[in-house]
Amino acid sequence: MRVLSGIQPTGRPHWGNFFGAIHQYIDLQDDNDGFYFIADMHALTTVRDAKALKQYTLDAALDLMALGLDPKKATLFVQSQVPEVSELTWLLMTGTPMGLLERCHAYKDKKEKGLNADAGLFTYPVLMAADILIYDSEVVPVGQDQIQHIEVARDLAGSFNHTFGETFKLPKAKTLDHSAKVPGTDGEKMSKSYNNTLPLFGNVKQIRKQIMRITTDSRAMEEPKEPEGDHLFQLYRLFSSPEDVETMAAMYRRGGFGYGDVKKAVAEASENYFAEARARREELEANLDYVHETLRDGAARAREVAAGVLSRAQKACGLR
Repeated sequence: MRVLSGIQPTGRPHWGNFFGAIHQYIDLQDDNDGFYFIADMHALTTVRDAKALKQYTLDAALDLMALGLDPKKATLFVQSQVPEVSELTWLLMTGTPMGLLERCHAYKDKKEKGLNADAGLFTYPVLMAADILIYDSEVVPVGQDQIQHIEVARDLAGSFNHTFGETFKLPKAKTLDHSAKVPGTDGEKMSKSYNNTLPLFGNVKQIRKQIMRITTDSRAMEEPKEPEGDHLFQLYRLFSSPEDVETMAAMYRRGGFGYGDVKKAVAEASENYFAEARARREELEANLDYVHETLRDGAARAREVAAGVLSRAQKACGLR
């Protein structure tokens, strides 16, 4: 089954990105034909620094490969290296109702807040639809807030098929499991928007300092505490075995401990959890030729598939 997922290179990933999405869709590479792309054209709607975008794109490749994306099992490439997607975007755009785009969340939310929205943001869902359809994608793993984009892709594909004959496969969304809540350093949902993230990669000592500064309540050390409502406990559970989690929960209910002890436990558990990925990333940074070769090979395979789908669409609508 063809599985497609994209990641925007808009900065370094954090714990919330990993547990909320990245590790789930990387797991899909084992039993599926996985296509994973770095959405640098999408990122242009927010990243307007050429040097930064180029570095973010490379960093995204390094991060994904370090976290377990295997080029022998899956196809990894950069969106802009497959120009066919831009042409398909135009073919879809010619039949896209304005009202459909006006109802899409990203544009609608920005407009309601009185913020300026450019044409890139307005037509963003059409480019995303082209990303999905041009690889004959069957399954697209997304968060709950991204399901609308899959619905748009299905609508545009269905409309094209109705007008010009069966051309595109209709993709299905696979909703990612968000049961593992990832709180930020302030207890709210971890998000770059809240400036409360903890990075996957970087200086380990600096990350530990960030963990030690996580905000906590003012209850006395000796007071028993319910672990389920505590964001430090939720973070610890992400990295620990069921046995260690139960031991930590018992300590919470017993009381007589300081939050500093839990912060140290979170730091140690997270460092051990990501140690292999950090080592792998350092190896990849020392061998960038291999990373660039992987992206070139991935783009070549992606273009081969994309060319076939684009040709189908061109013939269907009379351009060939």
